[in-house]
Amino acid sequence: MRLDLSNEIALTALEAAIKILLIQPKMNKRPMDTDLKTRMSPSLALLTLLNLTPNGHETKIINENIEKIDFDYGADLVGVTVTLDVMPRACRIAAGFMTRGVPVVAGGIHVACCPEDCLPHFSAICVGPAERVWKQIIRDAEAGRLHRQYSDMDGFKGDEIVSPKYGGVGQSKYLYTNVVSTSRGCPNRCSFCYNSCGNRLYVRRPVADVLNDVKILGARHILFIDDNFIGNPAYTRELLDKINGMDLVWNAAVTTNILDFPDLLDLMAQTGCKSLFIGFESINAASLNSVNKANAVAKYEALVEAVHNKGIMINASMVFGLDGDDKDTFKRTLDWLVKMRIETLTSHILTPYPGTELHRNMYAAGRITDYDLEKYNTANVVFKPMDMTAEELDAGYRRMYRQFYSFKNIVRRFPRSHAQRKSYLLFNLFYRKFGRFTAAVARIIPMGILGKRAAKIAYKT
Repeated sequence: MRLDLSNEIALTALEAAIKILLIQPKMNKRPMDTDLKTRMSPSLALLTLLNLTPNGHETKIINENIEKIDFDYGADLVGVTVTLDVMPRACRIAAGFMTRGVPVVAGGIHVACCPEDCLPHFSAICVGPAERVWKQIIRDAEAGRLHRQYSDMDGFKGDEIVSPKYGGVGQSKYLYTNVVSTSRGCPNRCSFCYNSCGNRLYVRRPVADVLNDVKILGARHILFIDDNFIGNPAYTRELLDKINGMDLVWNAAVTTNILDFPDLLDLMAQTGCKSLFIGFESINAASLNSVNKANAVAKYEALVEAVHNKGIMINASMVFGLDGDDKDTFKRTLDWLVKMRIETLTSHILTPYPGTELHRNMYAAGRITDYDLEKYNTANVVFKPMDMTAEELDAGYRRMYRQFYSFKNIVRRFPRSHAQRKSYLLFNLFYRKFGRFTAAVARIIPMGILGKRAAKIAYKT
């Protein structure tokens, strides 16, 4: 009798197939956050793992901000992506599966920065890029021989980055799903940032791969989600030259040194940039020096004017509690933000992330006062400030948001450019001021539809 090898191979593959759950733990909301924040966009890390998983396996993504975890799902392998403040929740998730005999692999930015701290809580950890090790992890899980740690990042290049599996989650669940990365990491090493950790890389993707992601999404409105969109200005210029004429509308995050590249700023405006998240961090030069942040405060006003003159809105990132800040810092910062008509604000309390240079320095000085990682979401005081009390820092941070988004200051910051006004009002009123109302509406109208309507109103996409 002739053996049908094709059927035998198919049967072997079927027997080897496993059920994989990929989990994003529930985030800890900050005082200003609503469900609009928790459902802003899907996890690109998990969508990338989805694309890395060989065909034949049953793979499902669970975002705990949206749906409950079924611990009795029957998974053979669980993958969890871990940011710092969700680490305690990730540990509880892992314990829930591991007590049922299901191995749990953890990866993500916190695991990369603090592998030794994470290792005891999971069956295995993935340190650094998953592209080189995820398939091996699956094979080892199939065979019941998971190693404790997987890491292969030496010489990792941007052309090894695998695109997310767009469409791997329901688009209606999120405000925006048109999210694209052009790089991983940042060339700067500010001491309070994760990029000062030892296992952080900075690599840029081939421009052709980025363009292919944009093509796959098939949308005009794109959010470039890089830590630093202009980490390599020559690369950014090449990318923008390629998207010129594509009629895109896009947003990105940059450092203040965008002012040093006026031709690049021109090209941004020309190619459809509508908003830039800019890491000002502080208007106090001494405070910036304390965390190795090379911002030129004297050039801030020229920067704001240059960006606004291009019809581009600014989302200012500000950090409070730096050495050099005092209780009067909040009023001085608010007055400057309002005077400069900064359109939106993302405010943070300085947080010493484990693994960073800031954490090492504060730990050595005995200044860390709280080790509950759930509080490490930049909305809680977990250290002893230098020139104000912890209570003054917390109160000033909360007051900053209330005052910046007060009706009076929303009016005072109203953009001079007509092109900015619709998106300005949408964000300031319906995302921030009345965000809870908008989130309640999203229980009736799917989040994805709200996002598309907002983009259409703001940008005519």
